[in-house]
Amino acid sequence: MEELVAELGSAFLCADLQITPEVREDHTSYIESWLKVLKDDKRAVFSAASHASKAVDFLHGLQPQPAD
Repeated sequence: MEELVAELGSAFLCADLQITPEVREDHTSYIESWLKVLKDDKRAVFSAASHASKAVDFLHGLQPQPAD
């Protein structure tokens, strides 16, 4: 599950930072391995997304705040 959290967190950060991730050939087989997990546990994606969102919020909180 940790890898799914990391992958979702990466996607969230890329979206926040307007970074376009590079698609690689091995991504398809990697994602296919998660299909079984997601099919077996219908809530897995929601749980992973929640954890990923919290991790992204934590990382954003580490950034210096602009001076007013």
